[in-house]
Amino acid sequence: MNIVFIGGGNMAAALISGLVKVAGSGAQIHVVDRNPEALERLAREYGVRTATDIDEGVQHAEVVVLAVKPQQMREVATALAPHLTRQLVLSIAAGIRSSDLTRWLGGYDAIVRTMPNTPALIGMGVTGLAAQAGVNAAQREQADAVMRAVGKTVWLDDEAQIDAVTAVSGSGPAYVFYFLEAMQEAARAMGLNAEQGRELALATFTGAAQLAAQSDEAVDVLRARVTSKGGTTHAAIESMEAAGVKGAIVAAMQAAAARGKALGDELGQD
Repeated sequence: MNIVFIGGGNMAAALISGLVKVAGSGAQIHVVDRNPEALERLAREYGVRTATDIDEGVQHAEVVVLAVKPQQMREVATALAPHLTRQLVLSIAAGIRSSDLTRWLGGYDAIVRTMPNTPALIGMGVTGLAAQAGVNAAQREQADAVMRAVGKTVWLDDEAQIDAVTAVSGSGPAYVFYFLEAMQEAARAMGLNAEQGRELALATFTGAAQLAAQSDEAVDVLRARVTSKGGTTHAAIESMEAAGVKGAIVAAMQAAAARGKALGDELGQD
């Protein structure tokens, strides 16, 4: 694929890195960004072509990846619209609804909206995707191939579900880091040093996640199996239940989803 990235930030760099690993070269990737330093770094590390403004390179692309800040999307879409003919437009910008992007692009609807997450930076991300009516089967596969370069993909039947994806996986890494912070803080309070607490917490979280991923059993079954009544784990779970930890996590994720919807409302205003 000939791919143009508009925006050369961290997520764009992660995608470019994954695509170059698959293709073996960055020769078919063109990056547009107003930051010359970012362009120089991407050209040096991945061998991509670069430009500071949207140019005729877009017209030869099969896929255009919009990787700019949400607040910049309207301006970028206005500049991009005259160059679109048959390309797939792939948006990784949080909060920007496809209907608003279509409007800013003058009615162009070959758009796939995505919600990746930060583990894409190490090739272990997961991305939710939703396609507009103007996306054909070949373009859908192109979108999937781009996002699979940095992890797994989950297709959605309704773009409205992107808000739920944002709450679960888009914001999810922060929840994991937050829990790890608490585990390390507890380890220090109980007499372990910082390095010991970090190593134990990280290995436990990584191992438990892999166990869940590789098991055919539901996570509540796995949790019950290591929660012997009257034992140490049971005491910990009982304490968390009494404190309403599970309910607080559910409420927090619902708050994230609600904020995602509100962000879409705000950014889509004329």
